[in-house]
Amino acid sequence: MLKVRYQTELIEAGCDEAGRGCYAGPVFAAAVILPPDFYHPDLNDSKLVKPETRQELRAYIEQFALAHAVGIVDEETIDRINILKASFLAMHRALDRLVKKPELLLIDGNRFTKYKRIRHQCIVKGDSLYASIAAASILAKTYRDDHMRRLHEEFPHYSWHQNKGYGTAEHRRAIGIFGICKYHRKSFNILSPEPELFEE
Repeated sequence: MLKVRYQTELIEAGCDEAGRGCYAGPVFAAAVILPPDFYHPDLNDSKLVKPETRQELRAYIEQFALAHAVGIVDEETIDRINILKASFLAMHRALDRLVKKPELLLIDGNRFTKYKRIRHQCIVKGDSLYASIAAASILAKTYRDDHMRRLHEEFPHYSWHQNKGYGTAEHRRAIGIFGICKYHRKSFNILSPEPELFEE
């Protein structure tokens, strides 16, 4: 069972990103502040939740969270500053949009760039430990998936409605035939003979 709070004195916001390892599309991040009595039996790391359940969770989180927001960093910025910095920037942009100010940030992972003067705690696999981080992972994942389905309509041959921009065999075959497009991350060296395979 996920923990609702890391501590009890400060207002916490959980933060997570989606799309860090993709060949194409932006990286999305979300920040979520939950009430102390928040509970949903299906809430978990978004990678462990079925797509249809993610959509139900998104609606539930947005209804009952004290505050929630999503931040986006596009492909050009990813190529310019690198994907790690872009992931942190997406989290910062999500935090900028929160209507309630957090006093402690719970960050999924082991690194983070400090946000303003707010304390943060990095937690490896935090999206499977803390409800606020799991909620952020659900929002980031579902909003990014929606975005990639829209991009699929413009470039259907990459099958982004299915692979969401990750480096699946199908996506790589399409790149081999059609090359890359404006939404691909040029800094990921995806045209090399044996590109690293990223899948969710």
